[in-house]
Amino acid sequence: MKEIKADFGHKDFFVAHFGKNIYAVGGYIRDKLLERQTSSKMVDLIITRHPAEKIISTLKKFGKVNLVGKSFGVIKFIMDDTVYDIALPRKDFPKPTGKRGHKDFFIEADPEIPLKEDLKRRDFRCNSMALRLADDQLIDHFNGVKDVEEKILRPLNPQSFPDDPLRVMRAARFASTLSFKVNPRIYEISKNIDLTGLSVERITEELLKILLDSPAPSVGLEEMFRLDALRQLFPDLYRLSLSIQDSSFHPEKDAYGHHTVWKHTVITVDQVKRLAEAQNIEGQRKLALLLSALFHDIGKPKTAQWEYKKGRMVITNNRHDIEGEKITKKILTHYKLHSRDGYDLQSTVLRLIRCHHRASELWHHRDVVTKKAFNRLAADVNGEIELLIILDAADRAGRDEKPVKGLDEAGNWLLNKFKELNVSGETIQPLIMGRDLKKMGVEPGPSMGKILKKLYQLQLDDEFRTKEQGLEIAKKIIKEQSS
Repeated sequence: MKEIKADFGHKDFFVAHFGKNIYAVGGYIRDKLLERQTSSKMVDLIITRHPAEKIISTLKKFGKVNLVGKSFGVIKFIMDDTVYDIALPRKDFPKPTGKRGHKDFFIEADPEIPLKEDLKRRDFRCNSMALRLADDQLIDHFNGVKDVEEKILRPLNPQSFPDDPLRVMRAARFASTLSFKVNPRIYEISKNIDLTGLSVERITEELLKILLDSPAPSVGLEEMFRLDALRQLFPDLYRLSLSIQDSSFHPEKDAYGHHTVWKHTVITVDQVKRLAEAQNIEGQRKLALLLSALFHDIGKPKTAQWEYKKGRMVITNNRHDIEGEKITKKILTHYKLHSRDGYDLQSTVLRLIRCHHRASELWHHRDVVTKKAFNRLAADVNGEIELLIILDAADRAGRDEKPVKGLDEAGNWLLNKFKELNVSGETIQPLIMGRDLKKMGVEPGPSMGKILKKLYQLQLDDEFRTKEQGLEIAKKIIKEQSS
């Protein structure tokens, strides 16, 4: 058996107070076996043979303690700005309600429950191990080490999936973030599980981890499809798997030869993540890009029709960007994806989806296009020009699974052209404000609003480039209205 050692902060502190009765459990051990980077902030601990009251009285002398529900037996302990989740051994019992959500079961916490019984309630065998902190003894009752070595997800207890349906989404997430294969037994279990009782917060959490933490998010998205999570939780995305595309324009196809919008979508998500990282896009802006790629063609099933063009029948999806914006807004609202960390995530995603073809239109008409078009596009995406160019490039790269390493010719031209024309989020800010008109005798109200709107359109149309020029035009507009 492979030897590993717990090396997180405060290990010696915990051993000093709880001896051989404290263990690290779950993902920390799995990640140590995989030699993945671990963090003390990701360590779950179990303390046996100590009542909750005794644990709390010991810990509160050294940090902040909060008992998360007496029946749950989970203690949050904060020491030196590090948060530990410390649990007593537990058992789960489904509630007799017939419902199956992540809260629809009883939890019994008891310090005298054997450690093996607690480990038995875990979702996958690879997460069912414990590491005794006192001597780094690895406890593996359910062959978790074997599954980690084989990089496979096997269910520890098939009944645990119906009892806690969130484990279906966790299967997709672990397959994606760990690059593990899914044991076919999980597909058989999952196809009969109702996921509609899951909270939107937990679903969102799992989806965002797939997008942000996976080497290739397409792995987790495809597992959501196979596990029937896509159909139940994101039916508009599921319809992409039933919508075909013209093979001349979209040669990409799935393992069975189908040219579906879904296949193009998952490739595009992977490509957009590669490009985002190549362009050093981080934080909420990176998430906005990933969500935009996931939903950029969601309007295609509703707009698909056959049309005779250039001597043959082709599939067209006119206005799928506009329709996609409407559908995506409903999804993001339902899953409570609004602003995050002060960044207007929803607005950015919707703007990118609505405009995701317009960058390439500038490229195709590059010999005749004027600064006016660049200004208007920059304004329509609220200055997020680079995100739009990356999405546009990833959309083109979504026709080939070969990983992209950087922007293509069109993407680089667009970035350089915006710089050459000095069009950016800063330059598209209105030069003339209400206070400027007020100094000219215009009272606040609808009339002022109309003048400001007209001036901003003239600014975007490149009719003026400085505040002084704008004020002169404002004087003419005010004079015309007065006369």
